[in-house]
Amino acid sequence: MEILPGGERATSPRVSVVIPCLNEAETIGECVTLSRGVLDEAGYDGEVIVVDNGSTDGSGELAHAAGALVVDEPRRGYGSAYLAGLAVAQGDYIIMVDADLTYDFTEIPRFVDELEHGAQVVIGNRMQNIKPGAMPLLSRIGNPLLSGFLNVLHRTNVRDVHCGMRALRRDVLPLLNLRTVGMEFASEMVIRATRERLDVREVPIELHPRVGESKLSPFRDGWRHLRVILVYNPTFLFLLPGAVMLAVGSLITLLVFAEVPVFGRNLYVHSLILGCLLILLGVQAIGLGLSARAFGVYFISEQDALFQKLRARMRLEHGLALALGVLVAGIVLMSIVIARWASHGFGSLGEVRLAIFAATVISVGAQIFFTSFLLSIIGLRRRRDEP
Repeated sequence: MEILPGGERATSPRVSVVIPCLNEAETIGECVTLSRGVLDEAGYDGEVIVVDNGSTDGSGELAHAAGALVVDEPRRGYGSAYLAGLAVAQGDYIIMVDADLTYDFTEIPRFVDELEHGAQVVIGNRMQNIKPGAMPLLSRIGNPLLSGFLNVLHRTNVRDVHCGMRALRRDVLPLLNLRTVGMEFASEMVIRATRERLDVREVPIELHPRVGESKLSPFRDGWRHLRVILVYNPTFLFLLPGAVMLAVGSLITLLVFAEVPVFGRNLYVHSLILGCLLILLGVQAIGLGLSARAFGVYFISEQDALFQKLRARMRLEHGLALALGVLVAGIVLMSIVIARWASHGFGSLGEVRLAIFAATVISVGAQIFFTSFLLSIIGLRRRRDEP
């Protein structure tokens, strides 16, 4: 990241306007001029930062000529551009806005006013004020669906998660600890703000038709949003499916050994294979989910009360003891199978169901063993000030 010669930086600006820019020569000069005009009219001591994200049409030079501080960020991506701009912004309040004139810069004081009255993150809500031609039909459908899914999984109440005009206090940036580099940056900010229990508010704004060619790819960007929504919720992604698979697999296995006439006698072995497969997948998914939550606590500094309670009560030795108990049970069962097989002269293996179940129990014990060590390795990242 390189800061290019641009407009003069205020000594200690109160408001920073950060504008990501990729080939927006038609509009970037006007965006900078409008931003400066709004800041001056409102009496804010401020700065305008344009992040040139690898433009080839001279956008950076035009922004500089209009009086912006220009930051060169060659690593492409909406999130990459904002991370570069946020890193150099000096204002107590930071306004984030796109460079395509879809948003009204005169709305900036409303965002600042919310921050001054206690808000820590402010997000625009476009969905009730979309001008004709400003948003394609696919986005009109996809945005509410993704926003609703995020709200359900992460217990938020933001109706327009992907709005490109938003504001935040600079002092919350360390708490947000934002990392994503693409369009999913918008979703990550909402998720992280909710996790940190920040005061998040919405401001109704208008969305105008953009000037120039859109950089959005509905399916690719939609998938990136969905991906980050899932990744930030390992309970939904791993633990719940794992628990369901483990429960269903265990039930099927129990019914097979009880010879309950749910399955035909000729299907007992096939049903048992299905049940054991679900048990193995379930245990693996639960282990991955616990590891993901541990990663969030130790590497992203997330607040996770349930995991912290489990960590306080459980140690590596507890996991190893459980693994050892399961392994011993599996080995005993397999020994019984081998003994009976030997008693019949190592001919046809008659204890097929027991052999399958014994192998499954041994595999589960091994998974618990390795998962316990993985959790312990992740836990080495624990901060020194933690108990």
